[in-house]
Amino acid sequence: MSLFKNIFSKDKKETLDKGLEKSKSSFFGKLGKAVAGKSKVDDEVLDNLEEVLVSSDVGVNTTLKIIERIEERVSRDKYMGTDELNTILREEIAGLLSETHVGESTEISIPTDKKPYVIMVVGVNGVGKTTTIGKLAHQFKNKGLKVVLGAGDTFRAAAIDQLQVWADRVQVPIVKQKMGSDPASVAFDTLNSAVAERADVVLVDTAGRLHNKVNLMNELSKVKRVMQKVVPDAPHEVLLVLDGSTGQNAFEQAKQFTKATEVTSLAVTKLDGTAKGGVVIGISDQFKIPVKYIGVGEGIEDLQVFNKYEFVDSFFKM
Repeated sequence: MSLFKNIFSKDKKETLDKGLEKSKSSFFGKLGKAVAGKSKVDDEVLDNLEEVLVSSDVGVNTTLKIIERIEERVSRDKYMGTDELNTILREEIAGLLSETHVGESTEISIPTDKKPYVIMVVGVNGVGKTTTIGKLAHQFKNKGLKVVLGAGDTFRAAAIDQLQVWADRVQVPIVKQKMGSDPASVAFDTLNSAVAERADVVLVDTAGRLHNKVNLMNELSKVKRVMQKVVPDAPHEVLLVLDGSTGQNAFEQAKQFTKATEVTSLAVTKLDGTAKGGVVIGISDQFKIPVKYIGVGEGIEDLQVFNKYEFVDSFFKM
């Protein structure tokens, strides 16, 4: 099918294949049981397939869209063997995701007309927010960009210390204050420093308290307002980090955070340690916010740009 063109490098593709191994094994195990003893795709197989997709964290709404597409294909082709189901799923899910013009990048990049390009990173504690910032800083620096980090999660000393470890590892400057400081003050100092240093990209961490707290909205709004005193159109991107291993809870976090602030991009982490990789398909389809990055391993290079065609190809590769 023309949607699949092997656009990733061999190493990058192998990392993606390996990172999705648990999700793929779980999915194909369930799919095998769903079609056991059946040679033709009929109503019973489609009912079973619907259950497989929902239990693989694809999400109910996206699952119904996929089933509808396959039903249309079955009625058109009249006979469809269960041995074709994997190929059909791969094609129809890629087709569904291709209806939005996001998830098509192959390399990490930022717009060249914004300097510094300011990314505010949000998400609850434990999702891999600080690690994502560190890995992004490394990849931006490898592109020859000048990076500054801002330790805006001032509610936990561990968050400041962890970001300092990443700053040291990647060898980029960090702006921080003591624990308990005003996060907006840290953001202000960070952007002032970035402007003075003529930095290309700024990554500002924020507090990862529970996503259902009302004061989170006020705090993030304040951070934005203060940023705009230094860089009038900052932040240029609000990146929400979600833990893929939480499955449907990642959907809920995305809903809550998009209510609390204007999220413009998503990163889904920890996909290598879970069988819930199907959540990326659902999130890509359901939210009008692009999944920009996925975490498929522990290594510093294992935060990848999300490309929907490479993802679906790896997920359904036999």
